[in-house]
Amino acid sequence: MAFSADELRVLRRALAIALHPVPLADDDVQDALRLADSVDEAVREAGRLRTFLLADLVRYREALPGSATGYLELLQDALATGYHPRPEDLAALRTLRSNPVGAAVLHRCQTLAEQSVRARLAGRAVRAVATAPAPRTRLLALVGGRAAEDPKPQQKPQQKPQQKPQQKPQPKPPAPGEKPVPKPSEVFPPRRRPVPPPEQLAAG
Repeated sequence: MAFSADELRVLRRALAIALHPVPLADDDVQDALRLADSVDEAVREAGRLRTFLLADLVRYREALPGSATGYLELLQDALATGYHPRPEDLAALRTLRSNPVGAAVLHRCQTLAEQSVRARLAGRAVRAVATAPAPRTRLLALVGGRAAEDPKPQQKPQQKPQQKPQQKPQPKPPAPGEKPVPKPSEVFPPRRRPVPPPEQLAAG
């Protein structure tokens, strides 16, 4: 992807604003939006070209050995865009190893295939380590592991609940329309001491 002089100016301006934010003029905003649209369109066009390239690669591979020259050129172009060779490509290149260009491309594709396999295996190993339980957890989970050796904590004897003192039953209130039962003090009033006559009080 190549930028024109005007696009480079807009890109430089956008980078400067990203480092030192300042208020943008309307013209700068419009230029940045047009540049973003151009970049998006270039990315979409690159994706379409890659799709066409891979489709042509399949057609040339199916037409081997008569299309060996075109197939090798297309395969090298695909490898330059990040294409990973497939088992079909390796099988087709083995039939072209008598061709110097075919032998060189086969060696390159075998190296890329080995790197891809190692990367996948390393990714699986990392995921397996991340998801595997810790060794201590497995030991504790097994029968007869360390969990079985740990002494069980002694249970304290349960304390009997303290008995609450019995309360004397309180007399029930009389039902409506029923006369209350008189108390003994009301039936037998206390005796009063006799009051001496006034003469004795005066003589005393």
